[in-house]
Amino acid sequence: MSDADSLKREIFEKIAEFYRLEHEEQPFIPGQTKVHYAGRVYDEREMIAMVDAVLEFWLTMGRYAEEFEEQLGKFLDVSDAVFVNSGSSANLLAVATLCSREFKGHPERGDEVITPAVTFPTTVAPLIQNGLIPVFVDCELGTYNLDVSTLEEAISERTKAIFVPHTLGNPCEMDEIMELAETWGLFVIEDACDALGSHFNGRHVGTFGHLGTLSFYPAHHITTGEGGAVITNDKKLAKIARSIRDWGRACWCKYNTTDPNGACGRRFKWEIPGLPCPEPFVPGAKGPGARRRAAEGPGTYDHRYLYTNIGYNLRPTDIQAALGIAQLEKLPGFIEKRKHNFRRLFEGLKRHKDHLILPRWSERADVSWFAFPITVKPEAPFSRQELVRWLEDARIETRLLFAGNILKQPGYRDMKCKLVGRLENSDLVMRNSFFIGVYPGLDDVRIDYVLDKFDEFFSNYACFPHHLLG
Repeated sequence: MSDADSLKREIFEKIAEFYRLEHEEQPFIPGQTKVHYAGRVYDEREMIAMVDAVLEFWLTMGRYAEEFEEQLGKFLDVSDAVFVNSGSSANLLAVATLCSREFKGHPERGDEVITPAVTFPTTVAPLIQNGLIPVFVDCELGTYNLDVSTLEEAISERTKAIFVPHTLGNPCEMDEIMELAETWGLFVIEDACDALGSHFNGRHVGTFGHLGTLSFYPAHHITTGEGGAVITNDKKLAKIARSIRDWGRACWCKYNTTDPNGACGRRFKWEIPGLPCPEPFVPGAKGPGARRRAAEGPGTYDHRYLYTNIGYNLRPTDIQAALGIAQLEKLPGFIEKRKHNFRRLFEGLKRHKDHLILPRWSERADVSWFAFPITVKPEAPFSRQELVRWLEDARIETRLLFAGNILKQPGYRDMKCKLVGRLENSDLVMRNSFFIGVYPGLDDVRIDYVLDKFDEFFSNYACFPHHLLG
């Protein structure tokens, strides 16, 4: 063992010791310890993996990123996983990839994309940014996914795609969606940012459509800090996605390519039509005629600086990838814990179903839940605000269902779009829905505490101090 290896081992041992001193979970104190809706679940292995990447000091995408993409692709059984710097970037990249001029039949500016009004903002933003027209359909109460019965009504001669979010991990009815898409010749993008590990008919969600997206934000099923991915089984789309992620360039060299001629073998010989091309230099010739420029190309250019798409820098770092590799090893256990916590909450809250709409899901779905959604029924003798305030005062975190009806959000009110129906369920979600956590950091003691606080609210809501809540 070299001196460097010995020192590295010592560093890793100290990191494990530091984790035990500073980061190990503290005892739960009811009413004092916050019950988070989501969070990072990690130990010294993640910290050591990240420090290992730092010590290597590649920093940008390197061998860890390659390994993470490969392992993620194997887990999801897809040919390509394209690692990016966030789930929102993944959505942007997926839409930009579909709109690339390199992709046959791509949507044009002014074409329409069907998507639900209850959504996360960065599912809609890429449509607007790429000049596409969102066509909003209503959601179903309980699943909070798009209502598939409204899809055919939403289709016009300009419809090119359906953007399908699997809300809070709950799979949409993908058989019906894909059948409709095939009938009408539509592209499908699945926003599976909340749904890593969810299955529909035995198949991972995110793998039905032409493209799928994932998020690795700390609240999600695994984390790379900030991070996300685009997944696909279409090699052409994967190549375009990598180009757009990497500034739009054509080069596909790996991070460690040592051949000066590149992976293509002709790095300096790529032709660009119309590029001025100098004629060969004639040794011994002097004056203006020694080298003349041709009026027309094609001239040659360095492939690493040949840009075939309008792109961005959406690349993550190797430090994030190292964290992701460690998290992927724990993902099956994370998924089972989420399912366990969801079942406990569902069984415990059934007794309050007269006043609450509890979640529902397809019989064909095996759900890796992101969270537990709840809607206060309109006829309930209390409001969402009262229940949420009660829970928050008890140190139980809640969150609203993302943007609610996105059309009500100030930044999206004036967007060019179309609506199908009155979106009544979407409005109700915005008024009455919220969610609580099921993430793996919650144990049975915390779940028991949450259920006790719900029971306490329902046993006392008749005398709840409404006037104090405004």
